Amino acid sequence: MRKLVKSQFDSSQFVMMLFGCFLLAFTYYHINFQNGLSEGSFVGIALLGKYLFDLPPALTMLVLDIPIFILAVFLKGRKFIVNSLLASLLFTMFYELCETFSPFTLNLQHNLPLVALLSGLLSGIGVGVVLRSGSATGGDEIMALIISQWSGIKIGSVFMLMDALVLTISLIYLPFAQTMYTIMAVIISGQVITWVVNFGVPKQRHIPYHMKKKTARA
Repeated sequence: MRKLVKSQFDSSQFVMMLFGCFLLAFTYYHINFQNGLSEGSFVGIALLGKYLFDLPPALTMLVLDIPIFILAVFLKGRKFIVNSLLASLLFTMFYELCETFSPFTLNLQHNLPLVALLSGLLSGIGVGVVLRSGSATGGDEIMALIISQWSGIKIGSVFMLMDALVLTISLIYLPFAQTMYTIMAVIISGQVITWVVNFGVPKQRHIPYHMKKKTARA
């Protein structure tokens, strides 16, 4: 009976992961990419490295991801890492499928406020669902989780701060209007991530991770 319950629980987690990764890939390609929005987080850092130092973005992403994944092994556990590697592969696969085979084009460049709203809502739901499935699609999401757990700052607020910082620096080479609308999307996304992650979860007084450790030792 316990095995059956555990199997059903893991299956529901996988379905959530699948849905979140697909929604995130769909949003990044059909809304962000097709309408010229910029990128924050580790992707934004990789593009910044390409512009300033001509570094290969894929290599920069790898260098940023590896230490975060290693740190997460100790702080989040092996199951979380395995799930995150699977989520990362699923996201990459869905993005490639959208880019290669999707006949759908969503051209809203004449209405960037709507693009920012759709991007924020859909990417926020996607990231939130993936996080609720017990995984993450990349090192930037894992880092946001660790910072949130350590500091007690809401997970969505951490995403907002990280992305807004990278996008602000990226103004040295990115168009101002697209960057501002991307920051708008990031702010909306951060709020939605917090709502999705906390939806249905009983409110408790949050104790930062480092305070929990001190309490445990006392």
